[in-house]
Amino acid sequence: MNKEQFDRLFDLSGRVAIITGGSRGIGRSIAEGFALAGARVVIASRKAEACHATVAAIEAMGGEAVAIPTHMGDLDQLQALAKGTLDHFGAIDILVNNAANALAQPFREMTPEAWEKSMSVNLRGPVFLTQYCLPGLDRSEHASVINMSSAGAFLLAPYTHMYAAAKAALLAYVRSNAAELAPRIRVNGIAPGTIDTDMVRNNPPEMQKAMATSSLLRRAAHPDELVGLALYLASDASSFVTGATFSIDGGLVPR
Repeated sequence: MNKEQFDRLFDLSGRVAIITGGSRGIGRSIAEGFALAGARVVIASRKAEACHATVAAIEAMGGEAVAIPTHMGDLDQLQALAKGTLDHFGAIDILVNNAANALAQPFREMTPEAWEKSMSVNLRGPVFLTQYCLPGLDRSEHASVINMSSAGAFLLAPYTHMYAAAKAALLAYVRSNAAELAPRIRVNGIAPGTIDTDMVRNNPPEMQKAMATSSLLRRAAHPDELVGLALYLASDASSFVTGATFSIDGGLVPR
């Protein structure tokens, strides 16, 4: 390997990346990291104001981004996201299925409405958005899909069983889509543990502390700590990686 090849490993210059849930937390950190690596970034999240604020922050760093407000539970909006990206940038090279909700209910009290709401955002949305993005991904020379799962997919999940089940199912799509879409499109997964995001902060303080200290590293991660792994999976550095899921949980699942 020479210096020029090395410098290109993590370079996303000229590539177009869609990040769902890209206006805050893990999604925003990944969006900013990808923009700094040269990607043109599409910020997709429910709230338009938050999307535009993230775009402004990326542009202030010298990056290029556009906001396409999108609800992951609405298939029409997902189609519009894929089409809007192609209309604006003319390409889709990277898709990060990051948006999620952590709807919790005791199993004895679970309602069909809650189950549908959880699955539509956490599973159906990422699956069909991937399908809707295929016209762009099929044309890319560097196509990469990253499904954001959760350590909860591997652990006991009382009360958050719907979320954990959807995240586990999403990993099945990592494997099946990797097999079906190869060799043109690579598909991989990331399974984060406790990350200092709004989703975690919505829990009572004692629960937040328990979540943060359950891993071997005894702390929660900052969302920026996921950027390196996401950049690896989106870039040519992982050109021979597909169908894999990477835990980034401070040793939570092993413990």
